[in-house]
Amino acid sequence: MKLPVISTPLPGPKALEFIRMDSDVVSPSYTRIYPLVAESGEGLWVRDVDGNEFLDFTAGIAVNSTGHCHPKVVESIRDQAGKLIHMSGTDFYYAPQIILAKKLAQLSEMSGGAKVFFGNSGAEAIEAAFKLARYHTGREQNLAFFGAFHGRTMGALSLTAGRSYQRKHYSPLVPGITHVPYPNCYRCPHGACYPNCAAACVAWIEDPLFRTSLPPEEVAAIFVEPIQGEGGYIVPPPEFHVALKKLAEKYGILLVADEIQTGMGRTGKMFAMNHFGVEPDIMALAKGIASGMPLGAMVARSNLMDWEAGSHASTFGGNPISCRAALTTIELLEGGLIENARIRGEQLITGLRELQKSIECMGDVRGLGLMVGVEIVSDRVTRERDPIARNSIILNAFSRGLLLLGCGENTIRFCPALTISAEEVDAGLSIFHEAVRAAGG
Repeated sequence: MKLPVISTPLPGPKALEFIRMDSDVVSPSYTRIYPLVAESGEGLWVRDVDGNEFLDFTAGIAVNSTGHCHPKVVESIRDQAGKLIHMSGTDFYYAPQIILAKKLAQLSEMSGGAKVFFGNSGAEAIEAAFKLARYHTGREQNLAFFGAFHGRTMGALSLTAGRSYQRKHYSPLVPGITHVPYPNCYRCPHGACYPNCAAACVAWIEDPLFRTSLPPEEVAAIFVEPIQGEGGYIVPPPEFHVALKKLAEKYGILLVADEIQTGMGRTGKMFAMNHFGVEPDIMALAKGIASGMPLGAMVARSNLMDWEAGSHASTFGGNPISCRAALTTIELLEGGLIENARIRGEQLITGLRELQKSIECMGDVRGLGLMVGVEIVSDRVTRERDPIARNSIILNAFSRGLLLLGCGENTIRFCPALTISAEEVDAGLSIFHEAVRAAGG
């Protein structure tokens, strides 16, 4: 079993030099919980500038779906870079963009077909969905969920409601957005216990919200993450999305699925909504779509794409190199990586739940595929959140050569590349166990 190699203090001398330089010239708005200065990567492994080797369970925030520098992805990038780097799909045609759009439309399996708008990121995909929903419906109101993260551009930020500091000092945001509770069976917003709650969060939207203060006829779209990502890797009960879809259809509201973190095979299916048997009207994609190349896509039912030329565009969106990387990524996903995500995800969840039996601070273990969260608490009975212990565990893991990230207030996320092996899962679990014990868990 390959294990991390830590041969210098962390940060090492070269890393420390870059970090000092960074503090002088890079925006302080970036969040860095530990001092990793990456130099190269291969598969699940990252080498820093001092030669230390880390096992990466972050995949660049769930982006490197095929691992670091997958040789087939690298080959596609190199080949395309020698042919055409940029032409702007807003004004011209080129094959990689058209072929990728056709593939994404097929994968979406949307009734009546689908069309695709390309951007550079998840936030841009959300902005496009936001604008299309208003354009097509002529309605001004929208619904989103507490705990949601949809991006940091002004429209996406207006839909986001995870941490107040993300919105601080940016008011006024885009008006006409109402946030409602997201179902969390570990911390039910209605104080119920599954399955007695049924689809309580959806019922609450209709009554009291629609009955008392928000006319449903004025709502353009409901924006929802199939599984909340930054909110804490929260998996809703299986009835939730089905009920939400029925509610949307009842009032002619569009259902927008933010699959930016959940999509492209991460949950053991191509899209997380596939687990719930629900077809959204619009999907936002990014992160794992192109194995690290900047690309976002908004996929919508063909009959919704009725906006006129010039209504929305992107100079760099659908860049030829990014599109080639995406096509190769999808080929690898369909060639076995989605199934690997399912199998290795089961192994990871089983291993974490086994650790949970003897580690009191592990309050909840949840997830689908390789999108797994562990909620850290100070008391299992009261379920009091413990963000300090969470951060301590992450730092202890880093010092031992395992890269992890947090999400929500007190959750640790496990989102390794979909290429992960059984041995790498076991190695990660072993190091995580040591890190929790070192933090007093």
